Amino acid sequence: QVQLVESGGGLVQAGGSLRLSCAASGSISSINAMAWYRQAPGKQRELVAIIISGGSTNYADSVKGRFTISRDNAKNTVYLQMNSLKPEDTAVYYCNVNARRSSYLWYDYYWGQGTQVTVSS
Repeated sequence: QVQLVESGGGLVQAGGSLRLSCAASGSISSINAMAWYRQAPGKQRELVAIIISGGSTNYADSVKGRFTISRDNAKNTVYLQMNSLKPEDTAVYYCNVNARRSSYLWYDYYWGQGTQVTVSS
């Protein structure tokens, strides 16, 4: 199996910063895309940022210029640096990884348990 462990969430004032981490472990052969999603109360889960194996990135318009996604392939870890946080960034943030397990031919998507980010005004 593939396990994702997230960390770095918390409470921060508007204008502050947080850094989320998500480490993938298990019988992983390779990882394609790594992404962060978020879900605010009463809203659908939305893509925040994604980074593919070659390093290309894409961001939701609402976080462009404020958030940066990066990955450490040696550690199977993805990060989300969040700066200039706003109250509307408050949500549960989920890590999502597209990985291939050892001895498997296909890629599957795996989700972390989520980490709460709360931005106070």
